[in-house]
Order: sequence, then structure tokens, then C-alpha cells
Amino acid sequence: MPAISTTFLARTARERGYAVPAVNVFDEISMRAVIDAAVRTSSPLIVQISVKTVRSSGTAFITSLFQALTRDVEVPIALHLDHCPDRGVIDDVVSAGWSSVLFDASNRDFDTAERETGEVVTQAHAAGIAVESEIENILGVEDGVGSDHVERAYSVETLAAVAERTGADLLAPQLGTSHGLFRSRPTLLPERARELVSLTDRPIVLHGGTGLEPGEFQEFIAAGVSKINISTAVKNSYMRASAEHLDWAREHDEWDPPKLFAAIAAAVTDSIAEHIIWFGSEGKATRVAEAVAR
Repeated sequence: MPAISTTFLARTARERGYAVPAVNVFDEISMRAVIDAAVRTSSPLIVQISVKTVRSSGTAFITSLFQALTRDVEVPIALHLDHCPDRGVIDDVVSAGWSSVLFDASNRDFDTAERETGEVVTQAHAAGIAVESEIENILGVEDGVGSDHVERAYSVETLAAVAERTGADLLAPQLGTSHGLFRSRPTLLPERARELVSLTDRPIVLHGGTGLEPGEFQEFIAAGVSKINISTAVKNSYMRASAEHLDWAREHDEWDPPKLFAAIAAAVTDSIAEHIIWFGSEGKATRVAEAVAR
């Protein structure tokens, strides 16, 4: 099944009361593993790529890898560029025909953020690609993008109005979470998502999901969030499985790279399959695929 619309996946999830997992990957092992998790649980999926990964691996390679790994997969999967303030990278990804991009304008002043978001939307829509908009910064640094300090914050009315004026397809507001692992328990803001849902029909995105309890995810979903981003959980599973297997290899003096790759993939797949169950998207792939076919 080819890559499909991120907006469609998120809107369908909102209508049916679950959230579609949007999972950051950074190589073939992690991409294959999260796709396997979606297949195992029959869940729709958004594969997300950071700017850092685009720059290290190249847009053409990532596009070809995604096409190869999803060619015979029957669950609906979108390909999304995550947190990108760089218009040049967006140009490359739009030309490559990915499903969507997150234009991160949170480092711009308000007027510049709105103007450039509108420009990106016009460019992307001309190519049939959706745009997720972030004009207020979500705390935390992920793959070199972001800030640990609140630099831009706006009312929900302002966020909804800017989305309407620019034509952005999805909204990424500050909801109390942060990128990376939480240093202390956050003050979550599901009511802010609920307020946005009352003001706009655009899907609301939760960033910084790693570390939340299942009930907290479900509270956000009940408030109207329908795309949840997961990145740190993949990195943690990947690196811990690597360390454990290398310890085993050292102890047994058995150095077989394919066994290492298999151990990493199994850990990442298990972690994302668990998140899929928490998000309520398990078993939803068939109905979504049927809707796409219609």
C-alpha cells in the first residue's frame, strides 16, 4: 500500500475515538520495526523522520527505503517530516512526494511564523502534501531542534485563527508535554486540546508523548487529540537492546551482527506495539484501508 494522507489518518482517528501513532525512526532497523508493530497490531501508522536524519541519510534514500518496506504492507502508512524549521529541507521532501511536513516556525516572531506557514502550505498543497503547523514552541530538544524554555506562547483562539488563515492541515500546540524524557511529572493540559477541538476541525497533535501513562494518553485522546508522536521510546528501546545484546556477545564471544539487529528490532517492535494498544488504534487498519479504497 503506498503512503497515504496524514490528514486522512488523523481525521479518521478523531472521528473514531483513537489516536494514530506517529513514530520517529532513523535507520532501516527502526523503520522496519515500527512497520512490523503496525502490521502485528493491524494499526494505521505515521512514520516520522527528523531533519537530522534527512541530513544524514538523504531524502532520496529515505524515500526509497520507505517505498521498499511498505510496498507489500496492507496497513495504511504515511511518511512525515518532523519538526522542520528549514525551508530547504521542506523543498526536498515536498519534491519527493512525502505525505506531510511539520513546518516548525516556533523560532520565528508571530508575523513571520504566520507568513511563512502560509507559504509552506501553498507550496505543499500544490504537491498534494499536508502541513502540520507549530508556531508556539513545545518544550524540549529533539534531534537538535527545539528549546528548553518557553519562547512563543499564544491563546487557543490565536492558534485556531492562524490555522484558518494559513490553511494548515494539523495543529501542534503546547499541551504540557516536552520532547525527551520528563525530568519531573509534567502539568498536562488536555483541556487545551479540548478547547482547540471546539474552535477548529483540524486534527490536534500531541508531541513529547514518551513517558506518559496509558491513562494520560487516553485522556488526551478523549479531549480530541488524534495524532501522538513517539520518538524517545524508540531510541531507548533501540539502545538498551543494543547494550544488552553486546553484553551477551562479549560474555559468549559471539559476534554476529544479524543477531544484534534482530534483538534491536524485536525491542522496538514490542515497545511501539504496546503504544498502539494504549492509543486505541489496534485493529483499525482494515477499516481505514477500506475507507482509502473508496
